[in-house]
Amino acid sequence: MNLNSSTLDENRKRKLEKESSVSNDFSSENYDCIVIGSGHAGCEAALCCARLGFETLLFTLSTDQIAFMPCNPHIGGSSKGHLVREIDALGGEMGRNIDKTFLQSKMLNQSKGPAVHSLRAQADKSAYSLSMKHVLESQTHLYLKQGEVVQILWDDLNSSDASDLVNQGYSKKIKGVVSYSGITYCSKTVILCTGTYLQSRCLCGEAITYTGPNGMQPSNLLSASLREAGIGLRRFKTGTPARMSSDSIDFSKMEEQCGDVPVTPFSFSTDPASVQKEQVKCYLTYTNEKTHEIIRNNIHRSPIYSGVIEGVGPRYCPSIEDKVVKFPDRERHQVFIEPEGLYTNEMYVDGMSSSLPEDVQQEMYKT
Repeated sequence: MNLNSSTLDENRKRKLEKESSVSNDFSSENYDCIVIGSGHAGCEAALCCARLGFETLLFTLSTDQIAFMPCNPHIGGSSKGHLVREIDALGGEMGRNIDKTFLQSKMLNQSKGPAVHSLRAQADKSAYSLSMKHVLESQTHLYLKQGEVVQILWDDLNSSDASDLVNQGYSKKIKGVVSYSGITYCSKTVILCTGTYLQSRCLCGEAITYTGPNGMQPSNLLSASLREAGIGLRRFKTGTPARMSSDSIDFSKMEEQCGDVPVTPFSFSTDPASVQKEQVKCYLTYTNEKTHEIIRNNIHRSPIYSGVIEGVGPRYCPSIEDKVVKFPDRERHQVFIEPEGLYTNEMYVDGMSSSLPEDVQQEMYKT
């Protein structure tokens, strides 16, 4: 959403400027730490601060979407498995939470040396989110607040505050944040874990919606406040595939992918016996030349190649369009069909991330 062209956001901005210029002691709260965003990073940051005894406030756009995984609902994998276990060794929660809510667990790269072995667990998306929410709500010194932070408040630094910071050229210090409702929350520490919500938009071919992932509320005003503070911002592009209903898939034409037996827990504190359970199957299939032909014939309709998307995407998670264009000699690409939860028919189509229009994707998936 463009702040300059949005009457609603301009009115919100003027309202905030007016309120921030008035002292309202009755409408302010004080905390040691404020964390903005309740994704993986925000949850870990908030828990870390609270467990150290700091009075911590965690802002989230929706308390029903805490630790929500809008893309592939899994923890770990080749690029992140080591990181999750390092976080666990430092007292983090992700490892313990996935051990309670996984659908299937697998140690990747076992044909290679132990240095590159990496644990990956498919999560029950809803169960993981609810479990993490319960952990946050049960944590002493931690408070949840559903709302949008729209402004960071700053004060000028002086030599008596922090001479080392002044000597390094810093001129400002944090004093708190302002919510969309106009309440001031005071703190000397603000941790930003905003993820993909700052002035976010979702693209599917020519259709553009100004929302966060899965149609969720974006954060439209905080970006302007960060820029005013001299913080540089860049656009980032991330994609996701369509979801399929399990009752529309012919699994007999696919290769079953089973989890490890025995299961290796993510957390060092988890009793290995507690994670030995029946696991849900995933499935492996492949694209074919017909799939690639449909993509090539419609590549001009992809926002990635038409110039509509300007952000930089993740290096090791290319879209199916990128795979077809950059690897024209490949006859097929792997596609994993993975469940999103025990109580849903939704299946994640891993390997088919795309921004092509809906009609093109429908034809593509039929192949």
